Parts: sequence; structure tokens; C-alpha cells
Amino acid sequence: MKQEKFINPFSIVLFEPEIPPNTGNIARLCAGTDTALHLIEPLGFSISDKHLKRAGLDYWPSVKLSVWKNWQEFKDNVQSGRLITTSAKRGSSLFKFKFMPGDHLVFGPETRGLPNWMFDEFEHAVNIPITDNVRSLNLSTSAGIILYQALSCLDGDISFK
Repeated sequence: MKQEKFINPFSIVLFEPEIPPNTGNIARLCAGTDTALHLIEPLGFSISDKHLKRAGLDYWPSVKLSVWKNWQEFKDNVQSGRLITTSAKRGSSLFKFKFMPGDHLVFGPETRGLPNWMFDEFEHAVNIPITDNVRSLNLSTSAGIILYQALSCLDGDISFK
């Protein structure tokens, strides 16, 4: 019996990312999980940045990449689905949150996180519980943890083969 190709119903949205290796690592995560990646300008680097490409290695052709001029352009053009904001300090624990197919997982810039107005505008926010030993986790680490937790909320077997 032939297994149908898994289509990932989630996307990752990076709002004004600043550090090329983090974006490259997230692009590699997206390629490996067939997850759409949205980059919201301004970016803290050039898409052709060698550090960005090195972190994504040869996986860039497999990334479903969209680059948007600003947040409004993204919102005006994104397919339906909830916008799930992420924070080191705000929101529900991702382990208590019920992710749904079509959710867009929104991550902020590494040095400042998402702006306050986003938390006011959108109903859903999640965080990764951590100790007080650190301010936050690395952006690419957080994206991987949250994406895989979202995937675990899907019913059925997930196979990318």
C-alpha cells in the first residue's frame, strides 16, 4: 500500500529576523519538515548572506520561502489560519496549547522579541517553559521545539518519507 505524502499544515513566520545563522537553521528545519517559511522585512541581513546560506546548506531549494515587505503585506496575503505568537515570558505553555492545522507560528527578532501590539492584536500566544537561569532559548531551537509540539497535536501518523 502506497503511503500518501504528508503535507505539513503549519508555517513558521519570522518577524524581522536579525541573525543569519538562526534563519538558516530554521530554513533547514522547514525543508526537513515541509513547513512553509515566511520572512517579514526588514531583515537584519541579506538573503544572499553567506552565513545564512551556510546554515541552510544545500537545503534552500526545498524551502517553501516567502519574503514580505512588512507585516501588513503578510497579513493581507496569508492564507487563513490562526496567528500564534511566541514569547519567552508571555502566553500559555506550549504543552497546554492545542495547535490546529493551518496555524502560523510567529517568532520575533532575536534581540527584542515580538512587539507588544502583536500580543494585543492576536488572541493566541505560547511560550516554552524554562528556568530563570536564562532569559530565553535560541530562536532556531525554539522554532524546532514549537513546530514539533504543534505536529504532535495532529491526529495520525506523521511521516515525511
